[in-house]
Amino acid sequence: MRDFKVAICQMKICGDKTVNINRAVEMIEEASKNGAELVVLPEIFNSPYDTKCFEIYAEEFPGETSVEMMKVAKKCGVHLIAGSIPERENDSIYNTSYFYNNRGEMIARHRKVHLFDIDIEGGQYFKESDVLTPGDDFTIADTELGSIGIGICYDIRFPEYFRGLSDMGAEVIVLPAAFNMTTGPAHWEMSVRMRAVDNQVYMIAASPARDENSSYISYANSRIVDPWGNIIAQADIDECIIYAEISKKKINDVREQLPLIKHRRRDLYSLEIY
Repeated sequence: MRDFKVAICQMKICGDKTVNINRAVEMIEEASKNGAELVVLPEIFNSPYDTKCFEIYAEEFPGETSVEMMKVAKKCGVHLIAGSIPERENDSIYNTSYFYNNRGEMIARHRKVHLFDIDIEGGQYFKESDVLTPGDDFTIADTELGSIGIGICYDIRFPEYFRGLSDMGAEVIVLPAAFNMTTGPAHWEMSVRMRAVDNQVYMIAASPARDENSSYISYANSRIVDPWGNIIAQADIDECIIYAEISKKKINDVREQLPLIKHRRRDLYSLEIY
């Protein structure tokens, strides 16, 4: 791993796919001009986050969205984790994140493993499983920046997945997400910080900006957290780009001073998704 600058594009999502794609391109270009080598977009950035929209907006790879993301990654020379989009393959639709290198090549694909099914009395009701199929794999990519793992939103509630990424060598874990106004205030920040502390990694947690008129209101509040659990960059609710420096020394220092990774009893844990 080496030091590099990361950017989260906390973009505001609308109902027009082309507008969303164009806005993502604009924000990626801006992040690149400001020195970011890794750029991250939010969960479901080309579509409203609504189960009624997933089938309509879904694309096979390569599709309209992925082609434009590959182009801008190559043009800007950045590594790009393009949030996630509804991905169609055969008769299934997945919530999928594509990871492109700085030559515009797809180097990893993460399909959300743990689908967001929630029914809170007096609060949020949402069931991705009504439309989506879950993924079934741990996703990590070895890049010139370092070993980067990927999860999507609800995956964060399952610490075993992040432990698996850490055991596979992840130094940075990226989480495109869209927590809502019920679970966001309660659990968003603490979950991101705890996964960073548990696994002594940088957590890059990218949310959409908040839109009070949307059928699903994102909590927003993107966060970048270091391996000690410190918040080193944060957004509020509006569209913005946040930046942070990722430090190899910081990871090494934390892992040497508190050697959780070294002393972890791997014989007691399995990397199998249950």
